[in-house]
Amino acid sequence: LKPAAHALFKKLKDEELELLVQAVESRGAWESGCIWVPRGEPRGAKQALPPQVLLCRLYRWPDLRQPHELKHLGYCAGAWGGCGDAAVLCCTPHHFSRLAAPETPPPPYSKSSCGPSWPDEPQHPGTPLLDGCCPAVTALLSPTDTSLSWSTVKDGYWCKLAYWEHRTRVGRLYAVHEASVNVFCELPRGSGFCLGQLPAAHRSRAEPGGVWAYNRSEHPIFVSSPTLGPPGARGLTVLKVLPGYSAKVFDYERAGGAGGWRLPGEGPCDPHSVRISFAKGWGPCYSRQFITSCPCWLEVLLNRPR
Repeated sequence: LKPAAHALFKKLKDEELELLVQAVESRGAWESGCIWVPRGEPRGAKQALPPQVLLCRLYRWPDLRQPHELKHLGYCAGAWGGCGDAAVLCCTPHHFSRLAAPETPPPPYSKSSCGPSWPDEPQHPGTPLLDGCCPAVTALLSPTDTSLSWSTVKDGYWCKLAYWEHRTRVGRLYAVHEASVNVFCELPRGSGFCLGQLPAAHRSRAEPGGVWAYNRSEHPIFVSSPTLGPPGARGLTVLKVLPGYSAKVFDYERAGGAGGWRLPGEGPCDPHSVRISFAKGWGPCYSRQFITSCPCWLEVLLNRPR
């Protein structure tokens, strides 16, 4: 990769190299600007990698192979053709996530197939639930359904967020009016849903389809929704999304006019909702059978299109 990287760096302007350094050193914590490069292979290069794949292999995923394994983050101008020039693309490595799908790691787990689990550390008495469980930026939620324009959702918001610690809800519902929302504990720059500011409970143009979650933290997140499992599935499907990966966590077309969603052992649930646990897994492969046993988790209540 070294000759290809040097050839690419020589084409970048000084300010673009500074953006790259900022993105790499902050590991994506700062939402730096886009680095635009021409599409296509550089002259004289044999089997050259696309520039976004090259930089993502250098700085994030050495085993990355193809550009279709990547997905732009919602704030990247390259995701929506923000540069206005189809001949260039953004190659900022931290403007991408890696797709988490059933056929690629990390897989969803079930009773018949249990993948490797995240170690469950004991919760020490008196330890704040947010400490260690919610990294700087936990997740970035973004709707990618073209029907979810501001004119087609009620009251101008596409979802509300509810934060829970075990079975206790903490704070008020947070309505999301922007195109995407960061969920974090403490973040020096940016805006979003800050869990650290909630009161303590006892002391957490797009492609059609639905809502995506991007794990921008250093810990896995675990996601469940009524549309994650295969059609007709009765059991609970929980998807483990590793750091740097993203997954479509809700599909409006599959949800359709579905009635109540019944969770095993927990009763009925809103069929237009997504549940996300931070760092701690639950379900058939874990000691925690229900998400209400997790120390901190998020409920995303989706606003249905009219």
